[in-house]
Amino acid sequence: MDFLVRTPVASDAPAIAALHVRTWQETYAHLLPAGFFDEAHTRMRHDMWTHILGAPRPDRVVRLAEVDGVPTGFAFSGPSMGTADAQPPRARQLYCLYVSRGAHGTGIGQALLDETLGADPAMLWVAAQNPRAIAFYRRNGFAFDGVEQIDPGAPAITDARMVR
Repeated sequence: MDFLVRTPVASDAPAIAALHVRTWQETYAHLLPAGFFDEAHTRMRHDMWTHILGAPRPDRVVRLAEVDGVPTGFAFSGPSMGTADAQPPRARQLYCLYVSRGAHGTGIGQALLDETLGADPAMLWVAAQNPRAIAFYRRNGFAFDGVEQIDPGAPAITDARMVR
């Protein structure tokens, strides 16, 4: 599968927001309550991506992957955020990396990770209920450090921290 990875622009916000919602539906719908993906959720993702892409910062990296011009995956990294009781273990954090289910195994996820983090030390939060993502991050040198938290936006999902 041929794909292009590029830096998105502000006008890509609606497409990335829609992809964000769709990939969450593909990955987490079985863990979330009925009605989770309502209009308010979609609007929140749209507002989030409008803000991120409308106010680029040099310490953040966003990449969009497209197949035949169709957004298929995205990744976003930046300065690490600590927890309420601890400093982050790494300076960089992968905030999110999602690829449409139909494009799993094509190299898009790897390209997005390489573009947003390279081989640098970093941290990320992964859903403990997502074995596919966990295996991907392990292949890329990440390991659990024992810290977990409940996802504030999705209480049925336990986030586990991985570092490299």
